[in-house]
Amino acid sequence: MTASPEPARLLRLPPQRQGWLAVFWVLFGAASLGGMLVACALYTAPVVISDWQVRETARPVAEARIGDATCKSKIVIHICDLTLTLRRPAGTVTRRVNYVFSGVQVGDFSVSPMADPARPDRITTDLGLDRLWNRTVTLLVIMAALAAAVVGALVSLLRNRRAGSVTAG
Repeated sequence: MTASPEPARLLRLPPQRQGWLAVFWVLFGAASLGGMLVACALYTAPVVISDWQVRETARPVAEARIGDATCKSKIVIHICDLTLTLRRPAGTVTRRVNYVFSGVQVGDFSVSPMADPARPDRITTDLGLDRLWNRTVTLLVIMAALAAAVVGALVSLLRNRRAGSVTAG
């Protein structure tokens, strides 16, 4: 009878200790991504929320004007910034909107101002309302990815620091 060989065992090596420069870059990257997450929450999310609130009642507004309109495309992500102005008897309403959405687009975007007559301060555009679901999903995916990257970087930094201190002690 022949003896069967012992099964191979997996030996794990502890992670190398991270130097201060590696820790700095991980923290710098996490802070940068965190800043992008805060920018999404401050500039893009409120416009999406207000567009959801007026989506059913918004109507074209002929007396509104669109100024400072720019759109940039990066592969399939489009970022549009517009300044909307609506003159009302009670005063002029000016609103800066930021749209982030995904999709393949060839050519320019057509934009018309729209507003809810009961809430003229939430002036928006047909572009924003037509792509409302797309904007919502795109925003949620981007924010989730940024949050996961920040948390993942910090968790890995803590895990490597803890593992390094266990093997050093």
